Amino acid sequence: MNSVCAYCGVGCEIDLKVKNNKIIKAEAVKNGVSSNGELCVKGRYGFDFSNSDNRLRTNLISYKFIEKNAPKMPFELQIRISNLIEYDHLFYEAPLSLAIDITAWKIEEILKEYGRLAIGGIGGARTSLENAWLFQKFIRETLNSPNIDNCARVCHSPSLSGLMMSIGEGASSNSFDDILESEVLFIIGSNTTEAHPIVANRIIKAKKRGAKVIVIDVREINLMKFADISVILPFEANLLFLNSIAKEIIERGLEDINFIQDRCINFDKYKTEILKEKNDKTLFQKLKGYEVIKSQIEEIAELIATKNTLFMWGLGITEHLDGTEAVNSISNLAMMSGNFGKKGAGVLPLRGQNNVQGCCDVGCLPYYLPDYKKPDEIGLMTPQMIDKMIENRFKALFCMGEDLTHIHTNQNKVHKGIDNLELLVTMDLFINDIAKNSDIVFGVKSSYEKYGVYVNAERRLHLSVPVVKNNLPDDWEVIQGIENRIKGEFNYSSSEEIFNDLKREVTRFEGASYEKLKRKGLQWPILKNGKDSPILHIHTFSTDDGKGHFHYRSYKIREQIEKLLENRESFYLTTGRHLVHYNNGAQTKESEKLLKRYSEDILLINPIHNFGDRVILKSRYGETTPLKVKYTEKVKPFTLYTTFHFAKSRINYIFGDEADEKVKTARFKSVEVEVIKVSE
Repeated sequence: MNSVCAYCGVGCEIDLKVKNNKIIKAEAVKNGVSSNGELCVKGRYGFDFSNSDNRLRTNLISYKFIEKNAPKMPFELQIRISNLIEYDHLFYEAPLSLAIDITAWKIEEILKEYGRLAIGGIGGARTSLENAWLFQKFIRETLNSPNIDNCARVCHSPSLSGLMMSIGEGASSNSFDDILESEVLFIIGSNTTEAHPIVANRIIKAKKRGAKVIVIDVREINLMKFADISVILPFEANLLFLNSIAKEIIERGLEDINFIQDRCINFDKYKTEILKEKNDKTLFQKLKGYEVIKSQIEEIAELIATKNTLFMWGLGITEHLDGTEAVNSISNLAMMSGNFGKKGAGVLPLRGQNNVQGCCDVGCLPYYLPDYKKPDEIGLMTPQMIDKMIENRFKALFCMGEDLTHIHTNQNKVHKGIDNLELLVTMDLFINDIAKNSDIVFGVKSSYEKYGVYVNAERRLHLSVPVVKNNLPDDWEVIQGIENRIKGEFNYSSSEEIFNDLKREVTRFEGASYEKLKRKGLQWPILKNGKDSPILHIHTFSTDDGKGHFHYRSYKIREQIEKLLENRESFYLTTGRHLVHYNNGAQTKESEKLLKRYSEDILLINPIHNFGDRVILKSRYGETTPLKVKYTEKVKPFTLYTTFHFAKSRINYIFGDEADEKVKTARFKSVEVEVIKVSE
């Protein structure tokens, strides 16, 4: 039965074979548009989670919560909790109705005592549009709180922010298939073969058809085998590099004057500012080991200015102090080279979660309502919620598919913050790290067990359908149950009803329906007649005036570059995914075939350094557990790389609060560390 893969933002169409209500095999849908008839190893073998013995198949209430709250509960609830049975050393097992009733009671208590701003919700990017929309509606309307966020906060919020500044739409302008139509593919900060392998397959095919491939990262990655130009940057150099290319284009008179005059504004001011910039390609000549970048910038500038170029990026761009500005700089390059509004030319941020695009589209952000309308009241972003927890001014949090105590930075602080909560509610498939720390946990359906719409990185809506039966509730049923105890205004009987309702608010989905999506995926905006939009910005941009807005931000020297200029050296760590695992690994670790391939986080170190088989990494924020070391020349001396899939590694304990200045996306891609050898 055809559905949608449960992992990354490619949104591959997947054909699942079922026997005795159990998925036994996964294959690519041969005519799949997003998948191009292919599946990566996660899609092919990562389905075991749906029937895992470790699946959470009930609802849980912690012993600590009952002990603390039982004396204050209404008599009726006190009677009902007296019949709870033990689940494990942390939780009681609870019927759904009781878990919902207790949650609703506690929320109302917190609202009375602390007020509406002491409550918020995080999540929605790992579940359907319908659940995400109802979740933000519940937080905003039922609880009257503006504090709603999602995991875009740790990944692509800077993509939304940076593109909105220039072109008025924070999403991909083109389709994945446009990769095959492009003359130049510019890929920066994306380990595409590991994180988005089906997109990487298209890049390799395009290369074989004659496209020029440019790959930029802080270490050697597999995609560089197919690159015409491979650039290894020092840490914290993205904005310097991108601005230097722009300056090179302008100095050589390679900009597309006609496109700029017809479609853009503020270019003259931008040009004046960038030509004054002293931190340009010449700075790389002063950095030992990075001198070649100057000539690479010159070559890249001519390529992207004279050929149809598709710009792609991942978290190696966004998870920095200047993530928003780096994304905006990419958009500047696309505008000045006339690379918008046509096949094979545009911007294509490679989204992480399978529905992070859709989750943002339907309003799971504190500064955007559904359809990116501005709210009257802007709420707290996730790091700000944690700060309020530390201050004892934030008391209740809902996490829907968001492992807050694993995937976010500064975990010592996060754990201190949630210790101050009076109610932490989680909806998830497994007892992952956040669930272990929760007061109430709802076991819910997976994407393979329910209907729901997901939006991938190319803006394509796919309908996921249930291929196996499961008696657990969907997220929306839990949310509606709690809402009905508090206000009683939600009255949905199916996810399709919710979808039809949310379309009234999200006009870019207007022409979509379950019936149409069963036939094929559609790219928003979808008109009433069902016609979709493979390419955006053909005649005008999505800004209020229809123009592309140039904006310049000068690069500020810092971190590793500062040390290189002073001939000082220290270790810097960057992080990323391994091909077989996804994010916190909650689902992929349930596949024996996948777990066998990669069973722990591994640290890559250049062989010039010798620390033995295991080391601890320490920063001013915390330290990891002992990590297994693999020595490889694919990372430069003093450059370190590791994955973050296993909570026990405590990787995110060593990253701090440093974040993008506009949208608070943490600097996951750069932290100075001390390497401590572990005694045998």
